[in-house]
Amino acid sequence: MTDQKILAEIVVPTQELRDDIPFFTRTLGMRLENIYPADSPAVASFSGHGLRVRVEKGAPVAPGLIRILTDDPDSFAKGQRRLTAPNGTEVQIVPLTPSVEPITTEHAFAVQRLRDNAPWVIGRAGMHYRDLIPTRLGGSVIASHIRIPDGGPVPDMVHYHTVGFQLIFCYRGWVDVLYEDQGEMIRLHAGDCVNQPPGIRHRVVHASPNIEVIEIGVPAEHVTTIDHEMTLPNGKGDPAREWDGQRFVHHRKDEAVWAPFRVPGFTARDTGMSAGTKGVAGIQVIRRGEGQPRPYSHDADIHFTFVMDGTMRLSADGQEPRDLEPGDAFVIPPGLTVRYEAASDDLELLEVALRGDFVTRLQA
Repeated sequence: MTDQKILAEIVVPTQELRDDIPFFTRTLGMRLENIYPADSPAVASFSGHGLRVRVEKGAPVAPGLIRILTDDPDSFAKGQRRLTAPNGTEVQIVPLTPSVEPITTEHAFAVQRLRDNAPWVIGRAGMHYRDLIPTRLGGSVIASHIRIPDGGPVPDMVHYHTVGFQLIFCYRGWVDVLYEDQGEMIRLHAGDCVNQPPGIRHRVVHASPNIEVIEIGVPAEHVTTIDHEMTLPNGKGDPAREWDGQRFVHHRKDEAVWAPFRVPGFTARDTGMSAGTKGVAGIQVIRRGEGQPRPYSHDADIHFTFVMDGTMRLSADGQEPRDLEPGDAFVIPPGLTVRYEAASDDLELLEVALRGDFVTRLQA
């Protein structure tokens, strides 16, 4: 195949080309590339902002919509955010760099049980997703149970997420992941977890058969951007680097220290996420311990728990008690008094709280 230049352009219609030329050149700042015929111009091509547009008189197509992305919208088109060309083409001026917009949490008590057959859907890179918080608390958070049934190489690309916080907890099996500035491949075994700070480049490489992970993202809808330029691994880099004030944290189950949980009757291992994110989120794994559980309430904005092993009964004021087993999940809103009862000896819970420095109030 010969080395040749290839261009692509979109086509939009017009009734009078001379009316559109000043709009595309002066208002949008595009360059006129060609125009014809000379005696009565009916077709013109413009280029700019990574786009080529052909305006053609009488073209049998819709006027279309053009989105121009810039991080300085006030200096573009005199600060206008929506424009309409003489030919009817709509133009929107939007941010080039995605940002995390604050979302007010819609607090609710919610329980999602595996036996209720919540659907699995096929998501990015062929992974299977199950939503653990169907309401997503008004869009403030998404909790996903993810599995790759066959394991093996994962068809992933180097990418990053525009998020406020993101957790990957390996629930079953193992998975190999590459992270920007963190050296060679990281293998997450069952019980291990990492946070993915906003903007950190990473790529899932390989997974064991029947791998399962729990992924938490804030907010629920966030942008995933492919980085076509970066290759991972990128050397040792700077392991202590911060992204939007958060460090990358790799918590290993085998190195964990267990200590009394803040609620009597349980023990826990802290993952170090609260320190690594400067209090944005706190992640703990909880087991049955000594003593009798007590009712409690909290003031966390988001408080999510996933049952990894064992069984328990969740009692909450004003709610019917729920008997829970592996694969079940629940959300406790701030101020609601709850109690963990009838916990089996093998009970193991994954608790995710935002913020991580929330306060627990024990009841008599």
